[in-house]
Amino acid sequence: MPIPLFPLPNLVLFPGQVLPLYIFEERYRALLREVQDREQPFGIVRIMQRSRESALPLHERVSPVGTLAHLVQAETHQDGTSSIVVVGGERFRVREFDLSLPFLSAEIDLWPLEQPASEAGEIELRAGQVLAGMLRSWPEQGEQLRAHAPAEPLALASYAAAVLGAMTGGLASDRCNEALLASTLLGRLERLLAALPASQQLMN
Repeated sequence: MPIPLFPLPNLVLFPGQVLPLYIFEERYRALLREVQDREQPFGIVRIMQRSRESALPLHERVSPVGTLAHLVQAETHQDGTSSIVVVGGERFRVREFDLSLPFLSAEIDLWPLEQPASEAGEIELRAGQVLAGMLRSWPEQGEQLRAHAPAEPLALASYAAAVLGAMTGGLASDRCNEALLASTLLGRLERLLAALPASQQLMN
């Protein structure tokens, strides 16, 4: 499955997560036109090393695992820039990068998250611990966090990752990327739980 890629630093998109983006570079304007013309999603992958930190080409500095981004809103401004909103879809692995276009693209394979029935009870337990950890980490926002927290564990994991990224200014993007790479939902929840500031304080 070939898709355009939008690499971003310090940001990891999770399934179901809503993400606003501002498109200003010419190559990503071209990407947006391609996505709109074909009515297809694009992929968001994390930049692991910025260009000022490495002389490697872009495709060697991005994660080989990302998330499909489905366009739900787009507004193009008079100067040619665009404000868009996407929602995260399936996780994927890059099979092969394509460098023939103005923007990075790739052949990908979807990589669904495993949710073994045998782990259902532990998943529910860990999801509750993640929510409790969020409330301990940011008590001032506790009421708002609780009000918006999804009950379903997969959605809660995406919510926790989004909150973690927003509250830390992207400083926890390494931990979020590790959570995206987890093969099971239980593993994802455990990695997010360990990344929460309240958990970090307990370990120190």
